[in-house]
Amino acid sequence: MQTLNIRGLQEADLRGKIVLVRVDHNVVKKGIIYDPYRIDATFGTLYHINAKGGKIILMTHVGRPKDKKTGEIAIDKNSSVEPIVEYLQNKFHINIKIPEFYQHEKLGYLGIETSVNHLIKDLKDGEIDAIYLPNTRWFQGEESKRDDSERFANQLAGLADIYVNDAFGSWQPHTSTVKVNKYLPSYAGFLMQKELSNLGRIFNPIQPFVAVVAGAKFDTKIEPLYALLKKADFLVLGGVIYNAYLCAKYNISIKGIEQEDLEHAKKFVEYSLQFPGKLIELPFIIESDTMEGKFENQNRVHDIRKLKSGTKLNYVLDVAKESFHEENVISIFHSAKTIFVNAVMGYTPHFNEGTIALDELIDKSPESVKLYGGGDTMQELKRLLPGLYIVALDSPHYYIFTGGGAVLKAIQEGTYEGIEPVKALLK
Repeated sequence: MQTLNIRGLQEADLRGKIVLVRVDHNVVKKGIIYDPYRIDATFGTLYHINAKGGKIILMTHVGRPKDKKTGEIAIDKNSSVEPIVEYLQNKFHINIKIPEFYQHEKLGYLGIETSVNHLIKDLKDGEIDAIYLPNTRWFQGEESKRDDSERFANQLAGLADIYVNDAFGSWQPHTSTVKVNKYLPSYAGFLMQKELSNLGRIFNPIQPFVAVVAGAKFDTKIEPLYALLKKADFLVLGGVIYNAYLCAKYNISIKGIEQEDLEHAKKFVEYSLQFPGKLIELPFIIESDTMEGKFENQNRVHDIRKLKSGTKLNYVLDVAKESFHEENVISIFHSAKTIFVNAVMGYTPHFNEGTIALDELIDKSPESVKLYGGGDTMQELKRLLPGLYIVALDSPHYYIFTGGGAVLKAIQEGTYEGIEPVKALLK
């Protein structure tokens, strides 16, 4: 593992200190935790702080409660931290309190009020075991670029003696991830350190290095794809970005592909010509007449090698499993030494065969380290292949990142130091 140029939590004197910990516990959807992996991954940091005599205040974002068009913030059960707090309390038999603040009719919480001070006193006196702040995105200053952002950072810093960022997956430069460090001694938690160390296996991979990337929008993946095309020995695409690529390269049309994605795909196809043989095309795709489900007689498999220029297809919602039975595809994955996966191949929840076939083929790759991006990639692995998911959590041949977007951002920048919240922790 590489040596990191950041201030680690192990360097901090924690005894008797209030420690504000930014985590990425964004695992709640409509009030339910479907996978606590990202919560459990922070336990090492929390144990250490407690063992060294620190008192913990936690904070995370949950979902997207802010309407980007109107600026209104919806405070409701769907994006509350309450399920996270219940999970932690039940697991460790501890007492965690969530403070409440004045709620503006449309703008969420305007700031942290002095009413929190009685909870901090209880925390210091041992009356409670931890404080968990409400969803950071419920606060007006969290995603703001105005003065209220700096004010919110000041208020957060005023709660504690030390700031710890253990939220690798929260790579967006928001107030709770990039500004509190200006006012408090700041350190990287153990999960953050672990994630950054494992990024080194992508930046300096054992070759051959195979990358698999899928996504719903080409524009959100385009820069990491350019970077991976340079770095990887082979690149495999899936999802809508693969559909756009096929349209651009073979002059076919697929229903639902937006013009913006097509323009990005045309530039990518042109750029990829500089790297002959690197981009591996999965030949068999599944066309469907509807996005509502996978219904009999309403979907069919096509071989892209046999499609004529000008062909018009309905929705293409998956890569067929036959693609992963091709000799060249099997050979590439079996000979790989490093495989990075940030990919759900099909349109969930009904079109799953491409993702299942991909994950099963990767698992059979005998000598590779398998690096999985977080988010949907992790969720679908657990949903579709729960046995493999359980094995992967403890296998030295696998590593599951807690944030796929953060990994792609680091790949795009060419260094973990390009992630803004990490930059704030550099020595």
